[in-house]
Amino acid sequence: MRAFASTDVGKLREMNQDNYYISGNQDKFKLYIVADGMGGYKGGEVASAIAITSAKSYIENNFDKIEHDKINIQKLVKSAMEYANMIVYEKSKENEALTGMGTTLEICLVYNNRVYIGHVGDSRIYRIRKNFIRKITTDHSYVETLVKDGTITREEAVTHPKKNMLMKAIGCSSYVEPDIMVKGFEKEDILIMTSDGLTNMVTDEEIYNIVKENVTVATKKLVEKANEHGGYDNITVVIIYNN
Repeated sequence: MRAFASTDVGKLREMNQDNYYISGNQDKFKLYIVADGMGGYKGGEVASAIAITSAKSYIENNFDKIEHDKINIQKLVKSAMEYANMIVYEKSKENEALTGMGTTLEICLVYNNRVYIGHVGDSRIYRIRKNFIRKITTDHSYVETLVKDGTITREEAVTHPKKNMLMKAIGCSSYVEPDIMVKGFEKEDILIMTSDGLTNMVTDEEIYNIVKENVTVATKKLVEKANEHGGYDNITVVIIYNN
């Protein structure tokens, strides 16, 4: 298994409020996390960093305390998301400058040919299998609810003025309900974790083509493509290749 990552401030922002974590060479499991922070001067940067550190430490401290079956690993990821939410929320209450800060949070825990996924916000996780790319996560955004309700089309959502409004984020309230799922992670599968700084600028088809062309340089190429298309936001991409 190989992992690649790139992050960039983009063309318009002064600060990169995205953060990511890539697993080291632990034998037991692999852990990958992406967070896209929001809120005030430095608030988003603080929120995304705290969320990643909190979730990572929670999983690492508790993995050996559970049975390593599907149900218990999913519970572990869910608890890690809830713990990260609590820590970010409490930190926002301690410092007036950080009031209202929050972050998206994507977790991929890879263990025994499965990926255990935790998701809050509008960052995304895709899986490429053979010649097909599939978005695994569902955006927790206002426009996504409009699309689901049939109020607007998927095409209209792309340019909707409120496309960045989140319905759910880490740290914005005392409790959050993350999406938790488990998927197969087979030989040659590729996982793509990304902040919306990429997906607002680059289509799914472009993502697929760039990754399939050369997975080892794809994170850099995707960041370049997002900046070519405007780079309106911070851009972060993590790719996990089950080679």
